[in-house]
Amino acid sequence: MNRTDCASSSSSSRRGFLRTIGRAAAAGVAAPMIVPASALGRGGAVAPSDRITLAMIGTGNQGFNDLRSFLRDDRVQIVAVCDVNRESLGYWNGKLGGREPAKRLVEEHYADRAGSGSYNGCDAIVDYREIFGRDDIDAVEICTPDHWHAIPVIEACKAGKDIYCQKPLSLTIAEGRAMSDAVAKTGVVFQTGSQQRSDPKFRRACELVRNGRIGALKRVLVGLPGGRPNLAGEHGEDKEICPVPEGFDYDFWLGPAPEAPYAPARCHVNYRWILDYSGGQITDWGGHHPDCAQWGMGTDDTGPIELRNVRGSFDPPDPLWDTATAFGFEAVYENGVVMSISNEHRMGVTFEGSEGSIYANRGQIDADPKGLLDSELGPDAIRLYASDDHFRNFIDCVISRGETAAPVEVAHRSITICHLGNIALRIGRDRLRWDPKTEQILGDNEAAAMLSRPYRDPWVLPSV
Repeated sequence: MNRTDCASSSSSSRRGFLRTIGRAAAAGVAAPMIVPASALGRGGAVAPSDRITLAMIGTGNQGFNDLRSFLRDDRVQIVAVCDVNRESLGYWNGKLGGREPAKRLVEEHYADRAGSGSYNGCDAIVDYREIFGRDDIDAVEICTPDHWHAIPVIEACKAGKDIYCQKPLSLTIAEGRAMSDAVAKTGVVFQTGSQQRSDPKFRRACELVRNGRIGALKRVLVGLPGGRPNLAGEHGEDKEICPVPEGFDYDFWLGPAPEAPYAPARCHVNYRWILDYSGGQITDWGGHHPDCAQWGMGTDDTGPIELRNVRGSFDPPDPLWDTATAFGFEAVYENGVVMSISNEHRMGVTFEGSEGSIYANRGQIDADPKGLLDSELGPDAIRLYASDDHFRNFIDCVISRGETAAPVEVAHRSITICHLGNIALRIGRDRLRWDPKTEQILGDNEAAAMLSRPYRDPWVLPSV
């Protein structure tokens, strides 16, 4: 289904609502004989015909948090949750995750909202492809490990589903380009989970920089965390090979990644420290602070021409987790501005100019001199995209068909910087030359070969 206006979106949502009611009735769940006024959109509630039906693909870690955020929006109806893991511990801080806990969360929420005490209208699905064949689903969130972003994103584009995809956007630069091209070709609405684009402090800092309040921009310091933290607590410490737990489709979880034996510390939350599935802190936080640095620099549609002074450490050696524990590199832009990314910088983004500096982090903003923060922007000033709620912004745009706060091309350009840093670190390069127009590494065939990765059979990157 390829929607081109809000009317067709409403039609799809109405179908989803009616099917939900039908499933509940078939399951013998108590339902009122008279549709309440709230279901018709009276009393300030949202009518069923105006709700966006959403499916969650990936229900562990950030997926659970995002699920709660969408449940708070009355314009959304969650109709399906999908995960290759049925239910287990081993997520953030050892917490419970998987499709069955997500299903329970959704159904308890809607039961409480309806005041009926029961609800049975959310499907729990193992194979995400089932979702794309349903015409009662308007949009999807993809909150899977990084190596499982590109394939479902492109398949969702082909199915006409609007997409909220968590950061970092891609595992490779080639995947990011393919995803951005698919969105452009199909016209679906796309939001990347780089939610700092909906933080007023970052927006204010970037607007001040873009309007010359610190003079000529010279350098941007981007501070990311280092190390390889064990986010799953005791459940992430087991790196020994062992049998796959019941209810976990591990082969599907691996998907296009290389064949590898199962170990608890490989999956769920600590996958982020394994280069087959992610890029460590560089790409995890690379979907945030470097992205906001590009925003303030006005380089959303381009990138650096060179990486230099690349340095890093993979110590202490680890039998499984192989991402960098410490790092630093400079991205040099055509206009001479340098973005310096390091775990040694202050966490956040510091813009340094000829007449002052501005610092921003989540919920924080500071400046030198302090008076810069009181600077007023006139009616002709550069104004950046205003969003104060990343999830609501996505739904707003699904309805309006407008561009989101964090569109796919912008996300691709910002995470490309981090992928280049990881490529240089992995093969020991102090310097890489990059052409942001052709998106090619120049004069280094070994590095250029790492712009993409082979997929394990039978998985292939779809074409649109």
